[in-house]
Amino acid sequence: MSNTAEKIAPFEIPPISLPKPTDSITHYQIQQFLHLDAYLLDHHLLDQWLNILAPDLRYFVPVRQTKERKDRDSEFSTKLGHMDDNFQSIALRVHRLVNTGTAWSEDPASRVRRFVSNVSVWETDVTGEYDVISYLLLTRNRFYQEDYTLLSAERHDRVRRKGETFELVRREVRMDQSVLGMPNLAIFL
Repeated sequence: MSNTAEKIAPFEIPPISLPKPTDSITHYQIQQFLHLDAYLLDHHLLDQWLNILAPDLRYFVPVRQTKERKDRDSEFSTKLGHMDDNFQSIALRVHRLVNTGTAWSEDPASRVRRFVSNVSVWETDVTGEYDVISYLLLTRNRFYQEDYTLLSAERHDRVRRKGETFELVRREVRMDQSVLGMPNLAIFL
């Protein structure tokens, strides 16, 4: 440790340990996959969005609790979520939104824009599967409201190569808010 570092931090600074990042081509392809994901959702192309979801999908949005710094590792519930879906339950929700007149919470549909950034991609022990962390900033406007509702989150995804593209195997959305700042969460993140 240099003399300057010793003066600023007179304690042991642990080394950063990260999984192996993927190559730049795969990183770019997965980033484009996430942009496609956002585009399909933003444009209410939910039936097409189902095509990029894996049959063994788990889609989880855990409840967040505010914890003291020493307990911060347990601020996201592992059991209780705003959403805890698999492919079949999402397909049923999409069917209800697209093909029935009973999805009142999204009729008329929310105007949503998803901004995906800070994409990091790592190789996993499974060939063709990648762990992906990205940041999400979502704006939502409804009816004749003048203001937008904002939602920010960190997404932990697992994507699997499927031919020339990818499919979403797992998504965990860790919202920055502990209290939901919108009247419902009838949209996908």
